[in-house]
Order: sequence, then C-alpha cells, then structure tokens
Amino acid sequence: MNEQKTAFDQVQYLEINTDQAGQRIDNFLLSRLKGVPKSRVYRLLRKGEVRVNKGRIRPEYRLIKDDVVRVPPIRVSKQVPVSPGRSLRAILSDSILLETEEFLVINKPFGLAVHGGSGINLGVIESLRAIRDPHAYLELVHRLDRDTSGCLLVAKSRRVLKHLQDQMRQRSMDKRYITLVSGRWARERREVNAPLLKKTVASGERIVRANSEGKPSLTRFKVLKYYANASLLEVKLETGRTHQIRVHCQLVGHPLAGDPKYGDESYNQALRHIGLKRLFLHAAELAFVSPATGKRVSVQAPLPDSLERVLEKL
Repeated sequence: MNEQKTAFDQVQYLEINTDQAGQRIDNFLLSRLKGVPKSRVYRLLRKGEVRVNKGRIRPEYRLIKDDVVRVPPIRVSKQVPVSPGRSLRAILSDSILLETEEFLVINKPFGLAVHGGSGINLGVIESLRAIRDPHAYLELVHRLDRDTSGCLLVAKSRRVLKHLQDQMRQRSMDKRYITLVSGRWARERREVNAPLLKKTVASGERIVRANSEGKPSLTRFKVLKYYANASLLEVKLETGRTHQIRVHCQLVGHPLAGDPKYGDESYNQALRHIGLKRLFLHAAELAFVSPATGKRVSVQAPLPDSLERVLEKL
C-alpha cells in the first residue's frame, strides 16, 4: 500500500439530513473521517472535541435531522487502498445474486473479508466501491465472518440501510445458514438460548464464550440430514452476535466441521482427508421487506461445490 498525507485541516460543520438521521454519532464519524483511526475518533468524542448543537455527546448518541455536528481539524496519515485485481473483480461481478436500485445481494466467497482492517487491505465492500463508482453509496447491512460464504446484503443509500437494519433489530429479517456439525444432533433440540460475551485478547483476536453477563443470543436449528458422525443442519439466527452459531454449537457438544477456533481438531483433521479445507458454514438464504415496494424479498445462495463434494464423500 502507498501512504499519503491527508488532512481534515479545517473545522467542519455538518448538518444532518433525513438519510443520516437515526445513526449513532460514532458510526457517522467513522464513515465521514476515512483514514482516521477508530481510536482517534473515540478520543475526539471522549474529550468533547466533537460537538452536536454546541453540546458534548456520548458515542451512542443517535443523530436527529437538522443536528449540526462540529468536527475539529484532524491530521492523519491515510493508507491508499489497493485496487482489486482482475480476478477478484470477475469473482465479485459473477457473485451478485440480486440487484435493485435499493440494494444488492452478493454470494460472498469463502476466505474474503467483508471489509478491510486488522491487517486486511481489501474486503468485499472496498472492492465493490472500487469496481463501481467510488463516490456511490455502498454500505454493508450486516456482516459475515471471513470464513463464512453466502448471502451478504449491501445498501445503496443511507435511507435503505436504516430501513434494513431496523428490520434486523426488530428480528423481521430472516437469515438462514447451512452447517455441518460433528455427532448426531438430536431432532428435538430446536434451539440454543445462551447469552454470549465477546472478548478481545492481547493479540487482537476475538474470542466469544457463553456467559451470563453477555448479550442475549438465540439460535434455532433444524436437522436436514444425518451422516456418519455428522449432522447437516439448517440454522436460523434470531440474534446476530459474533460467532453465534459456532459458539452455540460448541456449547452443546456439536462443534462445526472445519472450525479452527471453536472446533474439534481431530474431527477437522479427519474431514480434511475427504477434502474439507474450510469452515462448513454457508449463509444460504436471506429474506426481508423491500423498503421501496413493501414486498417480501427472498434470496438463496446455493451451497458451494466444494462443500457439496464433502457431503457426497460422507
């Protein structure tokens, strides 16, 4: 990556419009101050250098239409993103499952992060912006782990983003996954309801554990098929916590196949011999209400060939 100096070297007064209203001040600043470290943004808020209507606010403050945000002068070193290569451009273009004027749904490939950061220069969202008009509005509605493939929803306007994220908060968006777990999952086990607590260790790695002090987390399960010492499941997320499916399955003694963090290494090794080289977790279906038409939209992403081949060998 190349480095260049950039500066927000003058005080900015930003008036909040209808599309921007409703989002948290910290998220608003992070989207506006490209290249400014996250820690710096939170320090500006903590010290009261960012003001809304001349007053101090907390990071969780939600903006209201006609609010005036004062942003102080900031000087940073900005990393100029690497442009996606021809191969990645082709993969992403071929992965679009549905596109309208409001949103697009992409079948995210395994191994590709949804956004840059933590040593990753280029993710799905940065690549899409580079492929298309870099000034066009494109924002992730939700996230998928780097090792998870499948349906990923991207909004094309702030208004649509807010509408879709409201559906997530109200649990009216339907997200279903396909996963393979070790052992024989009992058909009567239809849900796991256990709060999850996320911690970041010194290396920067995120670890999630079931903990009574964590956030409420509910996952629903349906057995699709049994294999020798394995169960193929359909999973419905009622909440969207980090690593939720992986930790809930581990908690009840059925870790996901190919999971390097929460899985069973001996089980993973046995599956590697029949060709499983990744986490067996795929976002198979996404259903939500179109903000423009009010009609239900359902999008499916077929199981990747590499995972189908593993099931055939089982």
